[in-house]
Amino acid sequence: MVENQTARPIRVLVAKPGLDGHDRGAKIIARALRDAGMEVIYTGIRQTPEMIVEAAIQEDVDAILMSILSGAHMALFPKIIELLKQNEVDDILIAAGGILPDEDIPAIKQMGIQGCFGPGTSTEEIISFVRNNIQGERLSVEA
Repeated sequence: MVENQTARPIRVLVAKPGLDGHDRGAKIIARALRDAGMEVIYTGIRQTPEMIVEAAIQEDVDAILMSILSGAHMALFPKIIELLKQNEVDDILIAAGGILPDEDIPAIKQMGIQGCFGPGTSTEEIISFVRNNIQGERLSVEA
């Protein structure tokens, strides 16, 4: 017997790790994702790695998109990835945007952050990236 399954909206956590207080870009991304039909949880500014991971788990998100402008990405991203692993969270899409120097991109992707977006990236590109990289089984719900 084949069960009826439908797709639910993609749930995305938009997070601002660290002491970076500039959130205009994160709010633009959050609004664009929402307007594209996704459920968006925006953490607000100055979030610790623990706060981000806890919110991702509590909200059962399909993706975490982090926005960082402070230059602390190489200190904060590994902590977030490690906390996700410690909590056995391995099926969430993780992406980052903001000021990410080109020389850091390979190391960021090596950590497990699948998408890296710099200034000027279109909201359409980010929306497409999220839609195309979410694990399909996460979105199935039994009818």
